[in-house]
Amino acid sequence: MAPISVVATWANSEVTDIDRYEQTVSPLARDPAVQDLIIERATDGLVHKIDARKITETLADTLADQDAPRFLVDAARSLDEELKGGLRAGVRYTVARVVTSDAFAKAWDSIHRGAHTLATNVLTGEAGGALEVKGDTITLNVGAVIEELQKQVIGVTLVGAEDIPGADKSIVLVHNDHLSEARDAARWLSAVAPWLPWAVVVLAGLGIWAAPSHRIALMATGIGIGAMMCVLLIALAVIRQICLDAVPPAAQSQDAAAALYDTLVRFLRQTILTVLLTALLAVIAGYLYGHGRGAAAVRTAAARSTRTAGHALAQTGLKPGAVGQWLRMHRPLTTGVVIAAGALALVLWRYPTPASVVLVLLVVVVVLATLEVLAAADAADQRLSGEGGPGLPLRVAGP
Repeated sequence: MAPISVVATWANSEVTDIDRYEQTVSPLARDPAVQDLIIERATDGLVHKIDARKITETLADTLADQDAPRFLVDAARSLDEELKGGLRAGVRYTVARVVTSDAFAKAWDSIHRGAHTLATNVLTGEAGGALEVKGDTITLNVGAVIEELQKQVIGVTLVGAEDIPGADKSIVLVHNDHLSEARDAARWLSAVAPWLPWAVVVLAGLGIWAAPSHRIALMATGIGIGAMMCVLLIALAVIRQICLDAVPPAAQSQDAAAALYDTLVRFLRQTILTVLLTALLAVIAGYLYGHGRGAAAVRTAAARSTRTAGHALAQTGLKPGAVGQWLRMHRPLTTGVVIAAGALALVLWRYPTPASVVLVLLVVVVVLATLEVLAAADAADQRLSGEGGPGLPLRVAGP
C-alpha cells in the first residue's frame, strides 16, 4: 500500500491545493527548453498568418501610383519571401523578449493560479484550463500566451491586428492509447488518497505490535517500504523514458518534454525520497536497539556521554530535582513518547521533505539527549549526596 499511498497523495494534492499546483507549474515558465518551445511555436504561428504577398502587392501598387520605375515596382512584388524572413526575425525577437521576461513568468503564474484546472483535467478529462485531455491526447493550451504575444507584436513589426487572425494555440504533449485507463485509475486514487497514508501507518503499527519481536518487525517494515520506494523511483524513470519516446521529434523538442515531465513529477519524487529516508531511519533505529556489536558500541558511547554531561551538570550545583528523578525512573516511557511525537509530527506535516525528516530527527535526538542528561544529573547528585557531598543529611547515631 505504501507506493499507492504516495502516488495518491501526490495526485490529490495537485488537484485540491492551489498553492501546491502553482508551485508545480511555476518553473515551466522559467525553463529554457520550454521557453524555446513557446517562442518557436508562437513565432511560426504568427508569421504563418501574416500575408506577406498582400503587403508586397500593396507596396508595389503604391509605387506604381507614384510613377516609380518599372524595375522598382517589379522588385517590390518579389519581396514577399524577404519580407517574411525579416518579419520572422522581428517577431521572434519580440516574442523571445516577452517570454523570457519576469513579467511573463508572473503572468504565467497568475494565469495558472486563476485557472486551477490542470490536474482536474488530467484526472477527469474535462475541457478547459491550461492542459486539456481529449480522448487519449494531452494538449497544452497556450492561448493566453499567444494573445499576449500578439499584443506585443502589433505595432512593433508594423503589422496590423487584422493581419494576425490567430495562431495554433494548442501543443500536443502526450498521446497514449492507455490514457483513459490511467485517468480512471488516477480518479480512483484521488478519491481514497486522504485515507491511504493513515491506513499504511495504522497497519504498520499493528503489524509491529503483533509481531513476536517488535524490533525485527520494525526493521522488516522499514526494509519493505524502502524497497517499494526504490521500485517506485525506477518506475518513474521508466515512465519518463516511455513518455519521451512517445513524443514525435517534429511535434516537440525532447528537452522540453523532459523538462515538462521532470517538473510535473518533482514533488512526487520528493515524497518518495522522504518516505525512503524515513524507512531507512526506522531500520537504523531497530538495529541500534539490537544486540549487535555495533549497536552495543553506539549505545555505550551515548550512555557514557550523557553520564559525563550529567555528572558535570550536577557538579555545577544545578540539580534537576524531582524532574530528574522522575525521568530517571521512567526512561522507557519518556523515550517512547519522544519518538512517537517525532513520528506523529512527520505524519501530520502537510508536505514533508527529506529536510523536514532530518529536522525532526535532530529535534528528537536533542530532546532525548537532554532528558538523558537530566536523568544522569539526578543519578550523579544522588551519588554525590551518598558520598558526603553537598546536601548530605546528617545522621544521628542511636543508643
